[in-house]
Amino acid sequence: MEVPKIVVRYCPYCKKHTKHKIRREKVGARKRRALAQDQRRFKRKLKGYGGFPRPNPKGREKPTRKVDLRYQCMECKREHIIGKGFRVKKFELKSS
Repeated sequence: MEVPKIVVRYCPYCKKHTKHKIRREKVGARKRRALAQDQRRFKRKLKGYGGFPRPNPKGREKPTRKVDLRYQCMECKREHIIGKGFRVKKFELKSS
């Protein structure tokens, strides 16, 4: 999938259509607090016998990664996203 680097989109901050730069980011790139209490409790439950209390989700990776597009308004320099990202095998930002 090819997407131009600069597109004209609606900016929710300027409240009008302006040129936007597109930047790609991986979905879920930010790491959550790994040592939060509920996370430690969950990891402790996954240890030990078999798949109790739930099966380990190893080896079930999706064939594609989700792509998250960030749109930066060239007038106000604010950044926003649209949607939650989408799955695509190939993603390329082309200069138009």
